[in-house]
Amino acid sequence: MNIGFIGIGTMGKPMALNILRAGYALTVNDVSEQAVQELVQQGAQKAKSPCECARQSDIVITMLPNNAIVGAVLQGENGIFAGAKPGTCLIDMSSVSPGFTQKMAKCAKEKGLGYIDAPVSGGVKGATEGTLTIMVGGEQEDIAKVRPVLEVLGKKIHHVGSVSSGDAVKLVNNLLLGINMAAVAEAFTLGTKLGIKPQTLFDIISASSGNSYALSSKIPNFVFKNKFAPGFAIDLQYKDLELAVQTAKESKVPMMLTNVAQQIFEQARAKGLGKEDISAVIKPMEELLGIEVRN
Repeated sequence: MNIGFIGIGTMGKPMALNILRAGYALTVNDVSEQAVQELVQQGAQKAKSPCECARQSDIVITMLPNNAIVGAVLQGENGIFAGAKPGTCLIDMSSVSPGFTQKMAKCAKEKGLGYIDAPVSGGVKGATEGTLTIMVGGEQEDIAKVRPVLEVLGKKIHHVGSVSSGDAVKLVNNLLLGINMAAVAEAFTLGTKLGIKPQTLFDIISASSGNSYALSSKIPNFVFKNKFAPGFAIDLQYKDLELAVQTAKESKVPMMLTNVAQQIFEQARAKGLGKEDISAVIKPMEELLGIEVRN
């Protein structure tokens, strides 16, 4: 079975490497020639365009930043739809809006292609170790065909419903992550301003009702170490909050906390922190109060 992989960035690269290590023939395409060459050196084949990548593949995986880029890769003149043969199954593992996925799935069906949305959770660590949680939306027949490949990439694979359901679950998950991260940043700056040692705060809260993934992972591994290389970048978190807000508007669902959290991430982006990890959302708050939450 030949696998195509388009989008070999921070998450896509380790995922593609795991596919290679599992023994699959892999063809890759990306706007970054350096990223492509790194995979080629590991045994992958290079495709000059998404069209060429799809033409050579039985399954095509996309791992891309947003709706617009996924749409261009699928529908462009040299896109996947132009090259994929009938029966090819497309797996979009990007974090995009459910409405967008429904439109792309309809186009794929008209061309005789399978379409699955399979966004992931677990960050770079999970992508590297092949332990991602994968939220899958699509038809049972298509999912059965690609499940062995998904099992290379993740340990928890949940078929949550029809196409776009995976994106809906991921949207809700990342909405909570964004709100929780903003809340943790505020709480730790307050506690530190009140004279409590950050380590003391962490030790007590991580064993109490205020604990969360944002606290247990981001405070000790990023904030305390003053290392903000992205596991998940602020720009991407902001994008996911925007997806949640827009989807909620379409469904007439109020999103009070989500809107506030999005503005906190917007503030960090305005400070030039968009490429840093979401934990760096604490920096503008530290600057405002003249403190640092460090161990």
